[in-house]
Amino acid sequence: MKVLNKSKLDNVFEKLSKDTDLYLPMQKGRQTGYFSYKTLNDDTDDIVLDILNVYLPPKNIVLPQTERMYSFKTEGTEVNINEVYEVREPKVIFGIRSCDVKSIEYLDEVFFTKGYTDNYYKARREETVIIANACYFPGKSCFCESMGVDPLKPDTADVIIHDTGQDGYVWEAKTEKGEEVTKSISEFLEDKNVELPKPTPLKRSVNYDGVAEKLKDMFDHPMWEKLSDPCQTCGICTYICPTCYCFDIQVKSWGEEGYRFRCWDSCMYGEYSMMAGGHNPREAAKERFRNRFLHKLQFYKERYGSSLCTGCGRCVVACPTGVSIIKIIDEVKEANAGE
Repeated sequence: MKVLNKSKLDNVFEKLSKDTDLYLPMQKGRQTGYFSYKTLNDDTDDIVLDILNVYLPPKNIVLPQTERMYSFKTEGTEVNINEVYEVREPKVIFGIRSCDVKSIEYLDEVFFTKGYTDNYYKARREETVIIANACYFPGKSCFCESMGVDPLKPDTADVIIHDTGQDGYVWEAKTEKGEEVTKSISEFLEDKNVELPKPTPLKRSVNYDGVAEKLKDMFDHPMWEKLSDPCQTCGICTYICPTCYCFDIQVKSWGEEGYRFRCWDSCMYGEYSMMAGGHNPREAAKERFRNRFLHKLQFYKERYGSSLCTGCGRCVVACPTGVSIIKIIDEVKEANAGE
């Protein structure tokens, strides 16, 4: 088997970053997330391949928080498009976990399928190589297996690395893209046999079976009042969720010129569903809370065949008032749908 000695990691990062924008899990001050290797400050930042889940998920790499879409110029009643900003730049995400690989699969479903292709997303996604880090020791908030994620075998990763400790990372190319990356760093890989670690069972689990089907009859159930009561609609769950993809499109103009851009939005904010004329179908916090979890647990499954949760546990950790999707799934399982 191919093995990457940990002493060669810096060499690999330097090699990959010559021709691609390389993203790594990093700690920058009190913040952790996937950041470009170009931004690494050796004096203040740390590469944290051993952290299970950095707070900021990698979705910003394929769906930037803010992106310019096109520029335009008006001439009387005519509008001419000057430039379309579809960014094609080779990228590598190194060290991503299975739950986050699955989240990109879900974004692919939204932006590639059902008769619609988002060319901005497509341009970035097609140029992205995923090198996943298998999880042998899941964290106390992880429940990925309950949501159909294999922590050791992310389906769509191009390369899977397995941390064996002192022996380094077992390197396993899975796709044609993965073979190309492997070839580019082959000088740092060695052939030897090492033993893979034994995976530790996850400590948390939840039974999602039948939840989507049961929720069809629970839109007006009184449990939503109780469950939404502690929610402050701060929206942090949506920003750190690797699968939330809501965005808004705005325009910036001056004189006869301008550009359109899109930016992340949150269904937890009242303005998100505000309509022209001032009507808002989800004006109350309870309605926004219910919509968020119905989307995660029912609507997405009805359209794409799976839930929109990968069990990464970020929202469980970050919610300031203790709202937990695990508790909500349990409540749905135990509730009387006829109430």
